[in-house]
Amino acid sequence: MVDTKKALPILFLVMFLVMVGFGIIIPVLPFYAEKLGASPTQLGYLMAVYSSMQLLFAPMWGRVSDRIGRKPVMLAGITGLAISFFLMAFADSLWMLFAARIIGGFLSSANMPTTMAYVADITTPENRSKGMGMIGAAVGLGFVFGPAIGGVFSKNSLSLPFIIAGISSVVTILLVAMLLKESSTKESRASAVQKKAPFLKAIKGISGLLFFLQFFISVSLAGLESTFAYFAAKKAGLNPASLGYIFMIMGLAGAFVQGGLIGKLTKKFGEGKVIQGGIIVSAIGFSLILLVNNFTTAAIFLTIFGVGNGVIRPSISSILTKTVTSGHGSVTGLLSSFDSLGRIIGPPLGGFLFSITAGLPYISGAILSLIALGFYIIYSRKLKESALS
Repeated sequence: MVDTKKALPILFLVMFLVMVGFGIIIPVLPFYAEKLGASPTQLGYLMAVYSSMQLLFAPMWGRVSDRIGRKPVMLAGITGLAISFFLMAFADSLWMLFAARIIGGFLSSANMPTTMAYVADITTPENRSKGMGMIGAAVGLGFVFGPAIGGVFSKNSLSLPFIIAGISSVVTILLVAMLLKESSTKESRASAVQKKAPFLKAIKGISGLLFFLQFFISVSLAGLESTFAYFAAKKAGLNPASLGYIFMIMGLAGAFVQGGLIGKLTKKFGEGKVIQGGIIVSAIGFSLILLVNNFTTAAIFLTIFGVGNGVIRPSISSILTKTVTSGHGSVTGLLSSFDSLGRIIGPPLGGFLFSITAGLPYISGAILSLIALGFYIIYSRKLKESALS
């Protein structure tokens, strides 16, 4: 039996280190790829190929974790990150970057669904959002330190941040192996082997609308991530180090909301209201990004967007894991797959829109956010109709 009070802090630390490694490369990758000859469109494909692997394999890893346990699957996922970071660090051509992203995407697609499933395993429905929020806070804090580290060390060498990210992943592997206990039980694993994937019930039902909501949110976010470095450099003359600090500020604000407030907010208002509020704030943030003209405005406007966007995924995960009594890995894996589909479409779409005019990806992001809000409104109405019938 896993002690929730002990397991959640360990899981928080593990995901924090995972996201530090991931965050380190965010402000550096566009410039590193450009150095190896990548155009903005090719950078979009470089980001999309990683998400393509997650689209294909996240549901598989989720089901595997239901069958064999969370811990071995998490170890495989973090190992994939370490391999990909070291491969990118020593890449001397663009195709090597693509190869590293493919390998990393395939294995690391296990990380998020398995972590969310682990939280669902060890929390009660009443505390589910708080647990999911802690993971979101770990992700946010990873973005506090990761991009800052990447930005600082990129001053000396563009490849050095990738080496540091690889070392961080190796440390995380050791922590999981030594400190994290298995959360699934023999009974739940045996049941998962016998049953068909429970996520089929979720996607065919009313809850399926939430998967599509996550898709549109992911498209808008990925479009921003793939173009903001170019937009900020063009509009405000920002360099990789400055971008690193901006992502740090955004991550700190997001971590505060997710780690300290989301549990209280969902208990008071419910996950639904939190999702709606997050979408509205995200749309406002997208609109404000169009007005960026210096470091301060970039930091403030991106943070507004980040705070709104950051509360959506944990709240959706909480609702979806409550729709099934077992097979949490399958449901969170499918959610990750929809998230990845958005991240496949978002970068090339963002790059294409940016090539037309620099502000178009953010206008599109605001519109997509409103479409996502429409999906939640439909979901809410159908849920009420179902309860009355």
